[in-house]
Amino acid sequence: MNQFTPLAGWANFFVIVGSSAGALIGLQFVVMALVADVASRRSEQQQKQAGDAFATPTIVHFGTVLLLSAVLSAPWTDIGGPVLVVTATGTCGFFYSLLVTRRMRRQTAYQPVFEDWLFHALLPLGAYGILVASGYEAYFHSHGSIFGVGAAALALLFTGIHNAWDAASYHVFVARRRQSGNEND
Repeated sequence: MNQFTPLAGWANFFVIVGSSAGALIGLQFVVMALVADVASRRSEQQQKQAGDAFATPTIVHFGTVLLLSAVLSAPWTDIGGPVLVVTATGTCGFFYSLLVTRRMRRQTAYQPVFEDWLFHALLPLGAYGILVASGYEAYFHSHGSIFGVGAAALALLFTGIHNAWDAASYHVFVARRRQSGNEND
């Protein structure tokens, strides 16, 4: 059996992007373990709310990229399977991003700024929306729609990288200073 032609040229792209997402998931776990010892003045409830709004979505975005990469690197013989997975993943991700946006508004541990809204709400909503549109478009222009899937995967990967870096730097430069009593910086 031959691989479904529109996906054939994308194998290396999705292998690279998927490998990156997998490695970044592992690094995110390492970072979380390293910052776990940072004492916080926030209640457990506030910490849980902040984690649900800011930390967990990063893993979800990396996991989505890994899933898309694995599915689109498989040797499909027709368009049905990959289109179903891309569309379902985009739809679930879109609604999950709406939930994250709601969690960001409700959490009380941190006051989000524009950059937080951009990288934790708007960009993921857009990326997942592109996945849904690409899945739908694949029935009409399968070759062109894969560019939308690739763009969405990269957007989620780079959003996750930004968010992971933002969280790590916050814990290193802000939370640790507060823990040691240096709040003047």
